[in-house]
Amino acid sequence: MDTQSAQTETVIPRLILLLLGIILLLLSSLVGVYLYRVSDPYIQNVLAIEGDPQRGHAIFEINCAGCHGVYGDGNVGPSLQHISKRRSDVVLIQQVISGETPPMPKFQPNPQDMADLLQYLKTL
Repeated sequence: MDTQSAQTETVIPRLILLLLGIILLLLSSLVGVYLYRVSDPYIQNVLAIEGDPQRGHAIFEINCAGCHGVYGDGNVGPSLQHISKRRSDVVLIQQVISGETPPMPKFQPNPQDMADLLQYLKTL
């Protein structure tokens, strides 16, 4: 066996291990972020409350419809139709309260109002 073949045989397994290590690191980071969000006391409180979609609709009309449309079908902001099929409850709550996606403002309703809004979003 020549030197180049021997080097190739040792490089490939090392690259595979490196790639697997990077993938594992990314997955553990994502899990860590999710667990951090889930452990947030505000989010836990919201998830423990039964929301009222009718109250949530009123909250939506006052705070969200201007950008997301009266029926959540988009306007200035994106459509929220079927949003609960694309995003988890935790992610939806985080999106509403974070203010991390301008021009959406940071908005932290009391936990009951957030639970109501979350239930309404599930009807879209």
